[in-house]
Order: sequence, then structure tokens, then C-alpha cells
Amino acid sequence: MSYGITLFIVAFGGAVGAVSRFQITNWFIQWFGNSFPYATLAVNVGGSFIMGALMSALTHGTLISPHWRPLIGVGFLGALTTFSTFSFDTLMLFTQGEWLKAALNIIANVLLCLFAVAIGYQLLIKAQ
Repeated sequence: MSYGITLFIVAFGGAVGAVSRFQITNWFIQWFGNSFPYATLAVNVGGSFIMGALMSALTHGTLISPHWRPLIGVGFLGALTTFSTFSFDTLMLFTQGEWLKAALNIIANVLLCLFAVAIGYQLLIKAQ
């Protein structure tokens, strides 16, 4: 696959991921309000699960072609999951004096995302 096509694929995946991220954020704010960054947590955990499954499929079998990695792993997941948003959300909680919520956000994102990527990875290994 040529470099130009790969760039287009990454850009397309990024556009879909960014729009998905925007919509998921809007839904979570409608459902839960904005007192806690639930949307950031949800996309980080979900994206970690997808990344684990994708990397497992690419590493351990033939369930998915390696050509999908730039689209899904770099483009879509790169735009969907945002560590910068997680960092900003946490900073805002700290500056608003919400120390407990800030700590919960750090712990929940790190632990749940590590758990999700491990589960996604293991599920695909067992599926092969």
C-alpha cells in the first residue's frame, strides 16, 4: 500500500473517530450531566478494549489484515481516545477543588483502560 493511500486511510479513520468522540461526549452530557468526565472515561476504556482486540488479531492470527491497523489503530482510535482530554478534565477537577473526583478519574481511567486492553487482547487470542 502506498504512503499516500495510508495517509488517506489514517485521515479517514481520524475523521470518523473525532466525530464519534464528539457525539459520544454529547450523549454522555445529556445522560449524566458534566459533573464528572464520564465520556472521556467511556471512550478511553472502550478504545483500550478495541486496541487490545485489534493488536491481538494482528499479532496472533489472521482474523484481520494488517492493512486495517492505520485505519483503526492510528486514525479512529487516535482521534476517539484522548489522553489530552483526560488530562485537562482531571486538571479542571483539581482546580475546582474536586480532589476526590480528580483522583477517581485518574484511577478509573488508568485501571479500567489497562483492564480493557488486556481483556480485548485475550478475547481475540482465545477466539483463534
